[in-house]
Amino acid sequence: MDKKKEFLDYLLERFQIERKKFDRSGIYGYTQRLLAYNSNKIEGSTLTEEQTASLFDTGILPGTDDYYRAKDVEEMNGHFLMFNKMLETLEEDLTQDLIKQFHYEFKSGVFEDRANGYAIGDYKKRPNMIGTYQTARPEDVKNEIISLLHWYCKQEVNLSVLAEFHAKYECIHPFQDGNGRTGRLIIFRECLKNGLVPIIIEDSNRYQYLEALKQYREEKIVKNLVKLFEEEQQVYYDKAIYFM
Repeated sequence: MDKKKEFLDYLLERFQIERKKFDRSGIYGYTQRLLAYNSNKIEGSTLTEEQTASLFDTGILPGTDDYYRAKDVEEMNGHFLMFNKMLETLEEDLTQDLIKQFHYEFKSGVFEDRANGYAIGDYKKRPNMIGTYQTARPEDVKNEIISLLHWYCKQEVNLSVLAEFHAKYECIHPFQDGNGRTGRLIIFRECLKNGLVPIIIEDSNRYQYLEALKQYREEKIVKNLVKLFEEEQQVYYDKAIYFM
C-alpha cells in the first residue's frame, strides 16, 4: 500500500477512535492542538502552544503574570468543538448548512461576538472588509456561496482546486468574523475526504499565506497558495507520521 494512503487511512481511523475514547494523547489530540493553535494565532490569538495544549488536555490554563483575553480562550474552545463537528460530519457533502454548523460550533460561546450582535452560525448582516478589500455584501453572500459550492462539486479535487476554493471563500467572507478559521477547517476536512494529506497553515507562514490570498484577490492566481499548501502538507505529514 502507498505510504501516504496508509497514513490517511490511519488518520481517519484514529481520529474517530481516540475522540470517542476521549484519548488526548495520540494523533487526534495532537492535531486538535496544532490546528487550533495555528489557525487562531494567524488571527491574532495571544495564547501560546503550551496554553492551548493545557486548555485542550485539562480545561485549565497555566498560571501567568499576564491576563488571558476571554475571547481568545472562548475561540480556542470553540475551535476544538468545530473540529469535532467536522469529524462527526465527514460522510456528508459540503453544503451551506454544514458550513454554518461549523461556524456555530466555533462562535456560539464567544461573548464578545454575541454582545456585538454578530450573526452566529449564519451569514453576516453587516458589510466587512479584508484590509482595504471589499468582500461580498451581506445580501449577496448566499448566492455567492451557492455558486462556489456548485463549482466545487463539479471539480476533481486536488490541491489547485482546494486553493482556488479557499481563496474564493475568503474573498466572499461569508461571516461577520471567523472566516479564516472556518475556511482553514474546511480545507483540512476536504483533504481528508479526498485522499489528500491534510493541510495546517502554520503561523510561522502567516505572511506567505496572506500574500498568496492577496495575489488571488488581485490577479486570480493560486500558484503561490498551492505551493504553500504542498509545503504545509509535508510538514504535517512529517510531524504526524511519528504516531504510526
